[in-house]
Amino acid sequence: MNNFGGNSEGLATHDWAGEAGTRWLGQLDRFESMIEPIGDALLAQAAYASGEKVVDIGCGGGWTTRRIAAAVGNTGLALGLDLSPDLVVTASERARRASVANIRFVQDDAATAIPEEAPFDRLFSRFGTMFFPEPYVAFANLRRMLRAGGRLDIAVWAPIADNPWQRNVMATIRRHIDLPTPQPREPGPFALSEQDYVTDLLQSAGFSDIAFDTWIGDQRVGGPDSDPESATRFVLDGMQIGDLVRASEEDTRAAVHRSLVELFERNSDADGVHMAAKAWLVSARA
Repeated sequence: MNNFGGNSEGLATHDWAGEAGTRWLGQLDRFESMIEPIGDALLAQAAYASGEKVVDIGCGGGWTTRRIAAAVGNTGLALGLDLSPDLVVTASERARRASVANIRFVQDDAATAIPEEAPFDRLFSRFGTMFFPEPYVAFANLRRMLRAGGRLDIAVWAPIADNPWQRNVMATIRRHIDLPTPQPREPGPFALSEQDYVTDLLQSAGFSDIAFDTWIGDQRVGGPDSDPESATRFVLDGMQIGDLVRASEEDTRAAVHRSLVELFERNSDADGVHMAAKAWLVSARA
């Protein structure tokens, strides 16, 4: 799970067990379709084998967890871990409807919890590790979930300067609303954008053989086939920055809406709204 436009832009810490999880659930299919290409790339990097036991951190609606379950087969296990009880219920129901047997979902905090199935062979997370209030403590706990020699594969956003899809949205909103200056490494979408910092977190937790691959592509804002209006509604209703917009005066809200539509009109084609994006695909050994 991974909300965009979060605490790094002056909002409160993400309450994944409450409002943030509810917001993600309300836009679940749009969020999933937006970041599906990055999930595909990370799954290809991980290359799971039959019989492996894998924990999926910040699993959200369980799309990646179901893909992992298919890869490890009936002799393996995919366990999805998420803070949001609503998302865990939804993920469990979607797995049940898909008749996936080798899967389980748990509502708990990956920063402190150790699932009963631990130690795992593998740990996976698509944008689920950037929101820890105490990242050094949290990554040490992730290491404890893995057996010796187990492998971690996570996706995190590269710097916001390399992500016009987010940078341009924030710059557009900032024209109308005074937003605080983002603080480096503060919990939020870009908390793990510095490779040296991620390396230090992993090494301090006991990981080795740390490697970074790069994903570069288009972010389909609001999902494939979005249009400027639907992409704007997605940003204002689904991203946490919408809370600040809703707290503004009516004329400010209208101005933000118009400016976002204009931004997305300049960045759309027959396949929908899209802007450049960049992420790190990180691997390491326990």
